[in-house]
Amino acid sequence: MKILCHRCKNNKTWKLKSGRFRCSVCGTTFSPRISGICLPEKTLKKVISEFILEHSTNVILSRVNISKYKLLKILTLIRIVMARDLPEVFDGTVEVDETYLGGQMKNRRIKDKMKLEKIKGSRKKLSGHATIKQPIFGILCRDGKVWAQLIHNTEAIDLQPLIENQVKKGSVVCSDTWRGYTGIAAKGYVHRLVKHSEGIYSDGKGNHINGLEGFWGYLKRKLAAKGGIRKEKLPLFLGEYVWRYNYRKLSIRDKEIKAYSLLAGVYY
Repeated sequence: MKILCHRCKNNKTWKLKSGRFRCSVCGTTFSPRISGICLPEKTLKKVISEFILEHSTNVILSRVNISKYKLLKILTLIRIVMARDLPEVFDGTVEVDETYLGGQMKNRRIKDKMKLEKIKGSRKKLSGHATIKQPIFGILCRDGKVWAQLIHNTEAIDLQPLIENQVKKGSVVCSDTWRGYTGIAAKGYVHRLVKHSEGIYSDGKGNHINGLEGFWGYLKRKLAAKGGIRKEKLPLFLGEYVWRYNYRKLSIRDKEIKAYSLLAGVYY
């Protein structure tokens, strides 16, 4: 990994015992800089270690000598690089499904309840089954990797282009009977339906979407534990938990190394 000198922008540097770096051209000694924030490598690795263990911001602040502003900035950068670490195009047998994120209506703000009543009264088209929750679409490959993205609606015009971009032609696509998947077979895929409406969740031949349903449960439990997330921050948290799920079989140490390499590779 090449570290650029802050003064002359040369990549001929070496690491000192203190954790800082020295430029072989101009002789400047400096600490790695991440998106305009100077932070010693040892401190950064400590923050990443605490983050991988899913410790809260207050716990991290009590264990790492860093300001709250700088910590929140670094946590945001970590989530950004995790959200960019997406799986390659899937092939073989994949599962596709859509779901909605958001708390129960009885726990939502009054303005959200009023908004729903207003939309229903105007007969405006709602996503899914008359809900103002955030729709999300996911694809899971049978090797355990998952890909997910926030979407505006759950119709065929919204879902099928995502399948074509993320799944190789000729693959087996398992889905429920939602109308948004009608026509997948005509686009070069082998389409297998699971009739959830009839209480069938597997046909006994390997055609099901139970793996993706398991990921939805994992995602919703993690988001619920946060006690509420701002809508503009939701893509970052989605990217974080997709990343955690995809690398769930790695040891904690390997996760720390991978997260550090992702962050260093983008912001150094």
